Amino acid sequence: MKKEISTSITIQASAQKIWTILLNFEKYPDWNPFIRKIVGEPIVGNQLNINITPPNGSNMNFKPQVLSHIPEKEFIWKGKLLFKGLFDGTHIFRLQENPDGSTTFIHKEEFSGILVGMINLSNTEQGFKLMNQQLKSLAEQ
Repeated sequence: MKKEISTSITIQASAQKIWTILLNFEKYPDWNPFIRKIVGEPIVGNQLNINITPPNGSNMNFKPQVLSHIPEKEFIWKGKLLFKGLFDGTHIFRLQENPDGSTTFIHKEEFSGILVGMINLSNTEQGFKLMNQQLKSLAEQ
């Protein structure tokens, strides 16, 4: 079974400025209401230590592996619950530069595994939207 959360927001800032904010993991607790902590280097193959707090949800820690890191374009990691195939999530940040100088931030996650049908992802989607809005506010300052 598969599910996907896909959100996007247009930000009046360059991809470079947004990328700098996204990859400054140390500052996440200062601005990010959803992803509260990321520890690790954003290098393909590396494992990150991530803490998220969805609105109206429980605090969760997981250790995904970096799948893609294309500066100012794309950052992707994949995590799993306990073991592969139970509940896996591929988390995607993409930046698309627009002709008017703005950037579209695409924030999505693709879920798969046996438990996908049993898990309500509405709090996670709300967390994505809150994070997107805070990123927009910070980048447009």
